Amino acid sequence: MTPTTTPPARLRRPSTPTILLLVVVLGLLGHGWTQGVAIHPEALSTGVFRLGEFLSDAVPPDFGRAGPILGALLVTVQMALLGTLTGVLLSLPLAVCAAANTTPASVLYVAARAVITVCRTIPDLVWGLIFVIAVGLGPEAGVLAIAVDVMGFCGRFFAESIEEVGVGTIESMRAVGGSGPAVLLGAVFPTCLPSFVTTAMFALESSARSSVVLGLVGAGGIGIELSVSMTLLRYDEALAIILAIFVVVLGIERVSVAIRRRILRGDRG
Repeated sequence: MTPTTTPPARLRRPSTPTILLLVVVLGLLGHGWTQGVAIHPEALSTGVFRLGEFLSDAVPPDFGRAGPILGALLVTVQMALLGTLTGVLLSLPLAVCAAANTTPASVLYVAARAVITVCRTIPDLVWGLIFVIAVGLGPEAGVLAIAVDVMGFCGRFFAESIEEVGVGTIESMRAVGGSGPAVLLGAVFPTCLPSFVTTAMFALESSARSSVVLGLVGAGGIGIELSVSMTLLRYDEALAIILAIFVVVLGIERVSVAIRRRILRGDRG
């Protein structure tokens, strides 16, 4: 009698929800292709010549307004740092409530998860528009938008990191009479600290890029300078701003990578 073998998962018939999802995705792709959403060769060929015209007008870059550009860059970096710091600090109590093993009540668990979902699903550019309406034009709106975006990002990963803490670690602290804050400060936070720092560094990298885009909607920073230069067709000045943004964002990312590597080495040691 020949033994029956179960085919691997990749060769099995997909489930009905999977088939429906595939049909929806294919339908969206087909509709987008027929409605002009797809990239066509003729548009690419035309775009290459226009890009060449832009580069011919932009090179060499004009650093004549280096002072205002550096000032706006400083504001952008400050927005990223302050927004990230605010978001990370607010994420800590939010993550404690959103983690199943540390939440004080099920109602707080549901509420915290809902807040994280709202913060994550609404793009930071939309938050920027909302806070520009709320507090007016300027860096304050950018800081608030970044802080809310970081709350969603860090809140989720902080909560997942807390939930990975062993039950024995938490129960042993509670067994010796440790209160809720004592358990958090003595067991949970020290265990999760490397993960918290790594996640915060990723959030800072994302905030550095977001702070540039937020300036385009009036939330302060270098984005305003770039928007004005592009609108006035000062492409050489715009290229100078783009290069300055590249250097600053790359520098922040390099610092973030160095900190994460040091944290990981210390954790392994």
